[in-house]
Amino acid sequence: MTDLTIIPAGKSLQEPVFEARHLINGTWQTSADGASFERQSPAHLVTVTHAAKGGVAETEAAIASARTAFDDGRWSRLSGKSRATVLLKVADLIERDLERIAMRDTLESGKPIAQARDEIAGAADLWRHAAALARTLTGDSHNTLGDDMLGVVLKEPVGVAALITPWNFPFLIVSQKLPYALAAGCTAVIKPSEMTPSSTVILGELLIEAGIPDGVVNIVLGYGDPVGTTMCESEHVDMVSFTGSTGVGKAIVRASAGTLKKVSLELGGKNPQVVFPDCDLDDAADAIVFGVYFNAGECCNSGSRIIVHEDVAEALTEKVVALSRKVAFGDPLDPKTKVGAIISEAHFAKIDSYVEAAREAGAEIPLGGGALEIPGLSGRFYGPTVVTNISSGMAIAREEVFGPVLSVLTFKSIEEAIELANDASYGLSAGVWSRDVSTCLAFARRVQAGTVWTNTWMDGYSELPFGGVKQSGLGRELGRYGLEEYLEVKTVTMRIGRTRAPWVE
Repeated sequence: MTDLTIIPAGKSLQEPVFEARHLINGTWQTSADGASFERQSPAHLVTVTHAAKGGVAETEAAIASARTAFDDGRWSRLSGKSRATVLLKVADLIERDLERIAMRDTLESGKPIAQARDEIAGAADLWRHAAALARTLTGDSHNTLGDDMLGVVLKEPVGVAALITPWNFPFLIVSQKLPYALAAGCTAVIKPSEMTPSSTVILGELLIEAGIPDGVVNIVLGYGDPVGTTMCESEHVDMVSFTGSTGVGKAIVRASAGTLKKVSLELGGKNPQVVFPDCDLDDAADAIVFGVYFNAGECCNSGSRIIVHEDVAEALTEKVVALSRKVAFGDPLDPKTKVGAIISEAHFAKIDSYVEAAREAGAEIPLGGGALEIPGLSGRFYGPTVVTNISSGMAIAREEVFGPVLSVLTFKSIEEAIELANDASYGLSAGVWSRDVSTCLAFARRVQAGTVWTNTWMDGYSELPFGGVKQSGLGRELGRYGLEEYLEVKTVTMRIGRTRAPWVE
């Protein structure tokens, strides 16, 4: 793969090791037993973070803090204006510290620094959008129940929200949850991924600086067991919001079942893009390349499954392979890099196992399939990979690879295309490429997905809800629907005056 675009290591890594602690009731704490863990940069294989490792004691203390803070009303009973004021301050502070936050996410996740900067800027916009919703939250009234009756529907915060976030977009995804929970009036306990804890800790610092009351937001660092498990099982937690794999999502539902708490899940995807022969193939190829290599394919929205009409399949594949060779893989600290390192050794092996299994089953691999050497770096990099001549029954065509690997299938008719698109247990996102608006609308209406893009891929806005169907999750994030996840509905039925006839004479 010597004809690929490689960005070698630039200047040596000189960032200090980040010291991360828990935030409980407004104070930064180490673990009671002194336990800790380290995180290495996946691109450099050197330690970049030293973090406190939470257990049951720290998790229960954080939950108790959030419970008290919610019940005494220090946040939940504030006006929407007062909550919005704090959220807007947080947005300003995020922009002020953008470089610092982006650097930590790059060092811990291996993502390119330019992408990390864009994500942090996008996160600031989410905080501002949530602030606007905090001031415009409304219920309903019903004045058609009779002259002597008035019905009022109130929307109230659900209570204590446990937010469990993943490693692939550490700061962006916590910002898809926390500001909306806070806008609703909830308090929160956050568990970031043990692989990317630092930017969430920095967010805790900014929340304190912005004036968030003690106990409203708590952060516990550590592993899913026991931290996440304790959150899910606790009777003092009213809701769990999780982003991650479908398998872990199912475990969270089981762990939460004992208390019947509300659960919101944003899970995996095997997202199809259906390409019709009348579309602009150059535009489609560029979007396909972006969709599969963005964040090294470690993205629930990855456009990893292309379903292309057989008349243009060969031409489109050639364009995609040619563009793939131009995508800059390499040093994540170089602003020119488009694709960085793979998050862990185990995940690298998982990606490669899908490709090798497809090869053994008779698939063709016109590009990639294996490790990529980056001069000056000792970390884990997987090369751009395109897999063709596959059937819909192969694992690589049905399961979430979560790496820079594109699967290409073909179709003859729109009926077959829709059948292939829906032939998966996931239903997060889908795309359609055609100049015919009728074709696009027919596909959008019939495909089983929470988001459908037409002649584009992965455009996102704070105003538009995001989430999946089938095994891609429960509930929605972003937009007004994202706020609604953190609310409960209460009906108040009011009789005006003494007009009710006696039940007992």
